[in-house]
Amino acid sequence: MAIMKPFSCLRPARETVAQVAALPYDVFSEDEARAEVMKNPRSFLKITRPEVQFPQGEEVPREMIYEKARDQIEEWLHQGVLVEDTEPAFYIYEQTIGGHHQTGLVGCASVDDYLNRVVCEHEDVRQDKLEDRIRHISVCEAQTGPVFLAYNSQKEIAALTEQVKENQEPLYEFVSQDGVANRIWKVSQDETVQELEQAFGGMEHTYIADGHHRAMAASKVCLRKRDENPEYTGEEPFNYFLCVAFPEDQLRILPYNRVVTDLNGYTPEEFLKAVEEKFDVVSVGSTSFYPKFKGIFGMLLDGKWYQLAIKKKWINRDPVEGLDVSMLQNYVLSPILGIEDPRTDKRIDFVGGIRGLRELEKRCRTDMRVAFSLYPTSIRELFAVAGEGRLMPPKSTWFEPKLSSGLFLHRI
Repeated sequence: MAIMKPFSCLRPARETVAQVAALPYDVFSEDEARAEVMKNPRSFLKITRPEVQFPQGEEVPREMIYEKARDQIEEWLHQGVLVEDTEPAFYIYEQTIGGHHQTGLVGCASVDDYLNRVVCEHEDVRQDKLEDRIRHISVCEAQTGPVFLAYNSQKEIAALTEQVKENQEPLYEFVSQDGVANRIWKVSQDETVQELEQAFGGMEHTYIADGHHRAMAASKVCLRKRDENPEYTGEEPFNYFLCVAFPEDQLRILPYNRVVTDLNGYTPEEFLKAVEEKFDVVSVGSTSFYPKFKGIFGMLLDGKWYQLAIKKKWINRDPVEGLDVSMLQNYVLSPILGIEDPRTDKRIDFVGGIRGLRELEKRCRTDMRVAFSLYPTSIRELFAVAGEGRLMPPKSTWFEPKLSSGLFLHRI
């Protein structure tokens, strides 16, 4: 059964929270991260992307970069930019943008649950990114970004969180740089804490929505520390990883679109003919095309949009192979465009749905030849794949809004 524990949180002071909070480190390029830190010297990117604190282009040993992140945490603690809660607590984290609301519980999940697949993953990791997070956690002696978990909605948890929101003043209330309204409550009352722990204890599984590298890195650091401390009890902080868990019926998944640099030697006419072997292709002109149903794709080629509808005989019912991202990969990207491994091939790039179709059109005017818009993967598809212990293709889901970094740190 799933373990969710309260923890002693390192967090921003009330008066600094809006400055410290930043989008996750992996949504920024290095240049974008540098620009953010230049604009806001208290941005949490100074910790999650510590390389931006060194002159651009300067050769700096990697260990010094991680040490800079560790030192920044201690400096901000000394300055009062960050404060440390000594008593273990949960935190309720509400995000609102437009008409969308989602409320998650911030706590610590068990590394053993991750290793035993109570916490289910659905995506593979890149070794370089994994090693980066392992070293970041190890040197900082802290997990600086939460893993985004999803769970099957529970009435008891919903009632408990609403009760806290109705009866307590928020610890924080601010609008982040991406326009998301954030409200956070601290939950330290013994009875409520125990009820929340018990409610999660009744779950068979939770699911990683985002943060696969952070979860695996936390587990690797934990196993290393267990080797170094053979008398460990299992209750040490390193046995748990920071997370925010949301009910699945509140989550919003946007598509993760694809752009490709070239047609792999095909002329546009030859390429369209090859695509027509598996798809019904209809030209829709210059109007941006957003798929409204599963099995339908948009394609932008030479300034024209096309609707691609998978032919009935090629529809796949397998939980992984039947995903739209898989069918695009298996029927177009691999056999026609020659992109065998989208994780490593430099000819493909991925565009999160929050950027819209205009971003695809912009890329095709600048550095890309063809673009594909997709219908978003559903949370039920994610649960089905993860529940079978299988993996989706890379960049299958884009959850929006993103969790702000810097609001919660977990010392290990």
